[in-house]
Amino acid sequence: MITGIREKTIVKENGMIEISAPDLPIGTEVEVIVLVEEEQDATEYLLSTEANRKHLEQAMRDAEDPKKRIYIDVENL
Repeated sequence: MITGIREKTIVKENGMIEISAPDLPIGTEVEVIVLVEEEQDATEYLLSTEANRKHLEQAMRDAEDPKKRIYIDVENL
């Protein structure tokens, strides 16, 4: 039987990765797989779904339309 333990941790100095599994008996042989999450930039995230892509495209069209801009005179604030 295979049992899985999922735990997030931070890589420490010299690439040290530490996990804790107190329920495992001492001497138990285990296999460790390290998955590294890649950071997703904002544009990639906004284009990741159809709804987000449409929202971003509409926002870009709105930014190009002078009628949709708001002008503020900072001296009057």
